[in-house]
Amino acid sequence: MSDPFKQASGIMKVLTADENAEGRLDAWMTAQLGEEFSRSRVKVLIKDGQVSSKGAVVADPQKKVRPGDIFEINLPEPEDPTPKGENIPLDILYEDEDVVVVSKPAGMVVHPAAGNWTGTLVNALIYHCGDTLSGIGGVRRPGIVHRLDKDTTGVMVVAKNNIAHRHLSQQFADHGRTMPLERAYQAIVWGRPRTLTGTIDAPLGRSTGDRTRRAVKRAESQDADEAITHYEVLERFHETPDATSLASLVECHLETGRTHQIRVHMAHIGHPLLGDSAYGAGFKTKANLLPEAARKTVNGFHRQALHAFMLQFEHPRTGEVMHFEVPMPDDMMELIEALRGPGE
Repeated sequence: MSDPFKQASGIMKVLTADENAEGRLDAWMTAQLGEEFSRSRVKVLIKDGQVSSKGAVVADPQKKVRPGDIFEINLPEPEDPTPKGENIPLDILYEDEDVVVVSKPAGMVVHPAAGNWTGTLVNALIYHCGDTLSGIGGVRRPGIVHRLDKDTTGVMVVAKNNIAHRHLSQQFADHGRTMPLERAYQAIVWGRPRTLTGTIDAPLGRSTGDRTRRAVKRAESQDADEAITHYEVLERFHETPDATSLASLVECHLETGRTHQIRVHMAHIGHPLLGDSAYGAGFKTKANLLPEAARKTVNGFHRQALHAFMLQFEHPRTGEVMHFEVPMPDDMMELIEALRGPGE
């Protein structure tokens, strides 16, 4: 068989399994390549026929690696790390010479990264602000002092100069303990938490099974970061005689701001967010317990039901406490109306 890579573009890399090599091909190959390529990206390359051994394509990510195996992988050419401005509409809530406050829509990634080099909030901000964004965050994250997940909607503040960036970063690092920073979210979760108000104090770190996900860790774990979420149940949907609910609207206030914090914490106490395929996939069949109209709406909701409705911070120049709130997006409102049912 001819070499399948002779006509392929990219960078050819040869990986040789040593005497300790074992496990699945995608996991082993990810470890060899380092942090530049995630396991999911390597898995896609394998399935796309970009890996070969002894001249034959290896398209099975689960293939067992044995000592002495030699694999060739065709890696894509590095992409330009400098994001370009793109004329993407922005919902600007406030702007001055120091900050810009926006309402981020669902589906928009905050900054460029592997798999999302264009179409991000940063691309839109570069086009809108030109060269005025703070450069402290690096070329890929100019002005970015905090993030929202791709499919989470809501308020974000961006720094337009380095002084503003440092001041805002201090506030987010302080988590509102001594400064006026405050963040609040609305979430629709499965079931109803045991208490109508509560605090989830559970350290978070990178999941051992999937580097893109987070998991609750023991406090003594090396990679454990303090994570605290305060919640309040605002509304219950489809209550049963035993005082349980099929779903609830919850307001969450962050005392810390870890990646996926609310999503992981709510799943940790048994109430993952509706639509959350990463942390709540096992609850998807609960939709079958809903009336038909609500079931169709829930099954058609394809993102985590999470909205950052409120952000408060101290203006970096004036010291004024700035408070912003944005209404719940239409898709989450439609989800709530479906869960309430007719006449509610």
